[in-house]
Amino acid sequence: MNWRLPGPTARGRTVAAALPPTGGVAGVVAPASVEVTPRFLRVGDGYAATLVVTGYPAEVGPGWLEPLLAWPGRLDLALHIDPLPATVAASRLRTQRARLESSRRAGSEKGKLSDPYVEAAAEDAADLAQRLARGAAKLFRVGLYLTVHARTEAELLEACAQVKAAAASTLLEAQPATWRHLAGWTTTLPLATDSLRMPRTMDTQALAAAFPLASPDLPAPLPGDPPVCGGVLYGVNPASNGIVWWDRWSQENYNSVVLARSGAGKSYFVKLEVLRNLYQGVQVAIVDPEDEYSRLADTVGGTVVRLGMPGVKINPLDLPVGDHRPDVLTRRGLFLHTVISVLVGHPPPPAERAALDRAILAVYRRAGITADPHTHTRPAPLLRDLVGCLEADPEPGATQLAARLAPWVHGSFADLFNGPTTHTPIGHLVVWSLRHLPDELRTIGTLLALDHIWRQVDLPRQPRTVATPSVRRLVVVDEAWLLMRDGEGARFLFRMSKAGRKRFAGLTVVTQDVADVLGTDLGQAVVSNAATQVLLKQAPQAIDAVGDAFGLTGGERRLLLAARPGQGLLICGVARTGFESISSEQEHAVCTTTPAELADHDEEEQL
Repeated sequence: MNWRLPGPTARGRTVAAALPPTGGVAGVVAPASVEVTPRFLRVGDGYAATLVVTGYPAEVGPGWLEPLLAWPGRLDLALHIDPLPATVAASRLRTQRARLESSRRAGSEKGKLSDPYVEAAAEDAADLAQRLARGAAKLFRVGLYLTVHARTEAELLEACAQVKAAAASTLLEAQPATWRHLAGWTTTLPLATDSLRMPRTMDTQALAAAFPLASPDLPAPLPGDPPVCGGVLYGVNPASNGIVWWDRWSQENYNSVVLARSGAGKSYFVKLEVLRNLYQGVQVAIVDPEDEYSRLADTVGGTVVRLGMPGVKINPLDLPVGDHRPDVLTRRGLFLHTVISVLVGHPPPPAERAALDRAILAVYRRAGITADPHTHTRPAPLLRDLVGCLEADPEPGATQLAARLAPWVHGSFADLFNGPTTHTPIGHLVVWSLRHLPDELRTIGTLLALDHIWRQVDLPRQPRTVATPSVRRLVVVDEAWLLMRDGEGARFLFRMSKAGRKRFAGLTVVTQDVADVLGTDLGQAVVSNAATQVLLKQAPQAIDAVGDAFGLTGGERRLLLAARPGQGLLICGVARTGFESISSEQEHAVCTTTPAELADHDEEEQL
């Protein structure tokens, strides 16, 4: 590109293209103008300044440029490497050794004490000369330059100070390229041209340690591996401003756990993940104890089953829809044994259990439902019909069990079961809201919700074709510590975590009570069977348990203690990275649970 320099302006001079490019890459990426001043450049609408690394430590370790590469602002780091021929390197090294030896002898002849810096430099030069002679090392001329970008001049000054401080943390001395910022800017562009020419001689070992072998981001696919084509946006990495894009469906299993204290943004993060998975055709079922996902379901056209609300009925004797396996009726009878055990508080004694089994077979027979799949579309009997069969049984055990079930059929707890199922919980998003259930019905309501979810997951898989691809299902259990206290709920989570992958389903366990999850064998099994693990802000009382369970370093523990809402760690095996959830305005309006924002949103809807 040809440049012309117009006359100086009040602050410097403006460099513009003599003939503005009208096409090609340069016409797209080139700035409209560049204003040059002694202390910075104004490139388009932004500001830039170049720092030159002039001082280096005597010894460096691997990844010694990491503090600069991980600086959170916009920073262009350029490393220009020019190999020295062996003959030139040997000659220059010999001259340098002669200077050091002459300086040491001159001081000794005058009776001065030896300079420790000269002694160290002489020993290093001798060692390098030996390695160079054996071919174990080579010399390079290396220039290290940093171009800092900012939106305003004040922000640029602050950013340069931060970069110099980051460089000083590794004993690097960075100086501004005063009056040469234009040359510095072009030096850090991908043009392979060192316009500043301020190099430093390094050997192979020091140069190799400068390469960015460590990164705060997730590792990229290895050469030869297929590229990642799925996944959803989790957020951005605060350490590098990189995008955290994660595909749970390409991992060893599709499960995930989200552990955080109350108010850390765990439900907000899970809603974003659910919403972005819905974009890709994933079917989602949510167990929602606090009615937090209703706004999301209403927005995307999902189904909300509010157990405990007037008029909402669930019939536990319903047969699975679409399941035509010959043992459907048998498996339903076994589930009804579990339902009755939960209703009466414990497994019934053998006599009552035998009577219950006879009543189950009889009540389906009266409804005209047999093992023949063609009869499974007939209306299912109700719980009161089952109790009627028990009352008609002359055995004392049947009469006693019928009396114990009376409150659930004729008494205070009958509202949930005294009619056919009123809601059809099918669709791309089904939310089972348990907030309105009284404590006495919370366990049975949760069991019925989990049973329906498992029936959908356990449906026989159809042959996969282009027209009917395999359906991915995601099961979200919010506030899972409530389920871990219940035996049936804990067993469901364990069964889902172990068997979900074979059914192309993933389980997301969300909880704020880490001790209840990590303190039980079933809870630890659920966590260990989750390939994707998300840790948000933790309480000081729980950080030791979380750190020991996930092998966190001291820095990662401090990060989780001081994290803002939505910030945390994404862990998958040995790979881990920090991230912060981000959302659009529309997504935020759907996912937020802040009372003030919800009130403002309701007012806008009313207007």
